[in-house]
This record gives sequence, C-alpha cells and structure tokens, in this order.
Amino acid sequence: MGQNMGRNAAHNETRRKEIKSNYYVDGNTVRRLEGEPEERRQRQLEEERELQKQKHRHIAKRNQEKAQRLNFGYVLFCTMALTVLCAACFFYIKVQSDITVRVKRISKLEAGIEGLRAENDAAVRQMQLMTDLNAIKEKALEYGMKYAGKEQIFYYSIEAEDYMEQYSDIPEK
Repeated sequence: MGQNMGRNAAHNETRRKEIKSNYYVDGNTVRRLEGEPEERRQRQLEEERELQKQKHRHIAKRNQEKAQRLNFGYVLFCTMALTVLCAACFFYIKVQSDITVRVKRISKLEAGIEGLRAENDAAVRQMQLMTDLNAIKEKALEYGMKYAGKEQIFYYSIEAEDYMEQYSDIPEK
C-alpha cells in the first residue's frame, strides 16, 4: 500500500501540474481554463479574414487588369466621340467668327447710313437757303398766276403725324 500511495502521490502531482498548466489565475481568486477553444476560434477568424482579404485582392487585381485592357469597340467609340466633339467645336467657332464679321459689317453700314443722312440734311438746308421765294413769286405773277380766292381754299384737319396729297378735284358741297 505504501508503494501504491507513492504512486498515487506521483500521479496526483503530475495531474496537478497538468491541471495547473490548463488553468491560469485571473486576479487573485478566479481560476479559468486556458482559452484553447478561444485561441482556435481566433485563429479561424484570422484565417477567414486573411482568405477574404486574398479573395478581395484577387478580385481587385482582376478588375484592374480588365480596366487596363483596351477593347477595340471602346477605343472606336472614344475616337468617334472625340471626332464629333472636335467637329462641333470647329463649327461653333466658325459660326461665332461669321457672326462677328457680320456685326462689324452692319456697324460699318450703319455708320455709312448716318453719314449719308447728315450729308442729305446739309444739302436740303443749303437748297432751302439758296431758294429765293420772292424771285419765284415775281416770276409766277409774270406768267399770270394769281392768289387763290376764298372759294378755292378748303381747310382739312389732319393729325400732326400724317400728311395729305390731293390727286383729284375736291367735289363741291
């Protein structure tokens, strides 16, 4: 029995060491199992995260490679769009240039018209100053013209903006 006890004591000692190695002290009184399942779970989570990162990296790399490849249709579309854009810009600039040229021409013509009006007004004033109404009156009387009598004068009221021309005889009342 003594030998048995010695064996049991040794066995209990190793058992305590095993138990002691499986426990740790948290604070001064609580014993908790060492977190082997937690560590395994943590490792699994980290492995899953790493796999997800690798998967995302692979997808991102594939997308980058796909984006870097130029498709013939896409290049053709971009070329056509650029051509249309350049043509539109060219025509827009041409139209703007034509408008500018026409505006300048209109300004020159308007200035010319103003000059002609001024010359015309000056010529009319000069003719009015050159005309001697007394000389015309004397010549008319020499040729037998007379002043109009009261029965020959008819008065009409017209607006200041209008004028009137007589093309035929006025009927008697």
